[in-house]
This record gives sequence, C-alpha cells and structure tokens, in this order.
Amino acid sequence: MDHLRAPGHFPSRQSAEFIFCTQPLCFRHQSGFRYRHNRQGRITMNSKQVVLITGSSTGFGRLFAETLARKGHTVFATMRDPVGRNAKNASEIRTLAEQESLPIQVLELDVTDDASVGRAVDAAVAKAGRIDVAINNAGYYLSGLAEAVTTEQAQRLMDTNFLGPVRVNRAVLPHMRRQRSGVLMHISSGAGRVILPSAGFYCASKFALEALAEAYSYELAAQGIESVIVEPGQYETPVFGNTVTAADQARTNTYGAAKEFPAKVNAALSSTAGNAQEVADTVLRIIEIPAGERQLRYFVSPQKFGVDEINALSRRVQANVLEAFGLAADTKFLKGKAVGSV
Repeated sequence: MDHLRAPGHFPSRQSAEFIFCTQPLCFRHQSGFRYRHNRQGRITMNSKQVVLITGSSTGFGRLFAETLARKGHTVFATMRDPVGRNAKNASEIRTLAEQESLPIQVLELDVTDDASVGRAVDAAVAKAGRIDVAINNAGYYLSGLAEAVTTEQAQRLMDTNFLGPVRVNRAVLPHMRRQRSGVLMHISSGAGRVILPSAGFYCASKFALEALAEAYSYELAAQGIESVIVEPGQYETPVFGNTVTAADQARTNTYGAAKEFPAKVNAALSSTAGNAQEVADTVLRIIEIPAGERQLRYFVSPQKFGVDEINALSRRVQANVLEAFGLAADTKFLKGKAVGSV
C-alpha cells in the first residue's frame, strides 16, 4: 500500500472503483490500496497490513506505530484518554503523521474496559474495512517483593497485562474469522520465560500471557489466524519510569537483605538496556512474513539468559503433550513453528 496522503483517512475494500496503474497485472484502488491479479486471475491485495496497536502513547507501542507506518502499513495507534492525560502524546503522533504523510490514526482504547475496546475495534474496522494485525502491547511493570504486593495491585496488573489482551482478542477475532486471516501479536517479555526476584507478579502476568497466546495458536491456526509471541529483553523504554512499587512497605521491611532485591534488579535492567528500535524492527519483519510462515515465539534481547534454550525445550515438551492427548494430528500446522528469529 502506498502511503496515504491524508492523515486519518483510511481506505476500505468495499469500494468498487479502480484506477489502473502502469505495472503489469497491477491496478490501484482509488483509496490507495494496490491490488494484483494472481496466476489464477483472482484479485489479491498486496502485503501492506492494517494494524491496531494498544499502549501507543509512549515506549514500544509508539515506536511500533511509527516504524510500521513508515513502511506503508496502516496503523491505528490506540491509547487511554487521548484528549486528557495523553493529549500531548496523541498530538505528537498526529503531527508526525501529517509531516511525513504517514497512515496513522489515534484512537482511544483502554484495555481494562470492554466497552472502550469494542468501540476502538469497531472504529478501526469502519475506517479501514478490516484489521490484519492486533498488537497487544499495553502493560506496565510492578516491582517489589511478592508478599508486599497487595491484592488490589495484583488485580490491577493482571487486568492490564493479561486480561487486556483477552479483551482485545475477543473484539478482533470475529473480524479476523470473517477474513479467514489475521495475526494476534502478544508483546510478552524475557520475564515471561524466566523469573526475577522482586518481579514475581510482573513475571506471572507475562507467563499467563504466554500460555494464552500459545493456546490461541493451537486453536486458531486452522482458521487462518496466527498467534505470535514477541519476548523483548531489556530495552530503553519508559516502562521502568512508569513502574508501580509494592505498596506494603511494612512487609518489605521484614525481609532484611532481600528487601534490596528490587533496587538491584532495577539497576541491572537499566544498565544493560539496548536500543528499543531492535524490537520495533523485529515486529516489522514478523508482520511482513507471509501468512502461515510465522513462528510462535520470537525472543529479542541484548542478553540471552538461556531463553532460546527454554523455548526450544518447550517446543519438544509441547509436542509430547499434544501427542499424549491425541492432538498431534490436529496441531500438525505448528510443527517446526515454536521458536524463531527474524
């Protein structure tokens, strides 16, 4: 898809008017979509995607939006309260889209609110005609000894980091099912495979997300819908600046030397952080892989920590589990697709 020249204007497949272009066997829809006849004479759309991203106000989400749009993908950059607390961030994205003629539109979406998620997905489909990729990126870091995290803090974390993707996926899947195609992308973490003291609840939220995303991959692939997990390591994003700290200081104070774990872990993570553009480039490459050829997991990190080995072992164990439950034949589409790099 060529860059759309009017920021906020998105084409739909619905219109039937076309303007022929000079390339052989190729013609361009008046809205900007480029179509091509395949060898069977059927019309197929090119590889540019319509992408909805949660948590796009800052950090990975914003970087994903800018990176994908600069490659011509249509992006709905969603965030909470774009006219209030995130008004400045939303304005910066719109200004960038106008200056660079990028196909980005900001939508309001709060992943903890079913109605908000539904409105955003409906708006994206109304504007673009479809959603090809949903990137579940919204989330935050909770630091502190496990006992010092209150039940309320744990519930809020899971409501965003785990149930947020549940809400988004439930909203987009009926549209993807009608298309017989789509990608659910889950931004997990290396902490979704290894455990750090003082990050137990954050790790738990990412472990839960990984389990759900893998279940989606088994259940949806026969419908042409792929579930992908991206596992970033330590990168320079505002996530640590937005860290929530365990609230029960009295419990923390009973731990002696162990109460220093949060400070030590946070310092180590900050000192080894890489360039976040590496993760955005990985997401771009995954999106541009042909349908049916994407791996389940992609670990990208300046430090490896053995996560690739864990993923490889997980693949072998899962194959045995599926075989034992008589599901190997039904999940044959996943053979060789458990771990990957791009």
